[in-house]
Amino acid sequence: MLNHYEAAFILTPVLSETQMKEAVNKYEAVLTENGGTVLNREEWGLKKLAYPIKGKTTGFYAILQFDVEPQVVEILETAFRRDERIIRFLTFRLDKYAFEYAEKRRNRKNQKED
Repeated sequence: MLNHYEAAFILTPVLSETQMKEAVNKYEAVLTENGGTVLNREEWGLKKLAYPIKGKTTGFYAILQFDVEPQVVEILETAFRRDERIIRFLTFRLDKYAFEYAEKRRNRKNQKED
């Protein structure tokens, strides 16, 4: 059974915009190669961190919303841990209310782009 998940991660600020997009594409590929479906992708860009992490005060924020089998989340998190470009990450399963909220947020974002 597929579950709804969301992964938020922070990439090191020394990357260029192209390298940041390449890293996000890599994690999207990890999900799709393992039978997942990426529903939404948000790149917030370079933001100031609330507190220093590994000596860094800024980082590139990215969020992926996806549907996968639970065991694929372990594969994704292992890829996060092995990548030195990742400062922090958080993956969580969305319950039905969080998924509905995320869907509304995504629809509003799409309407603004049109």
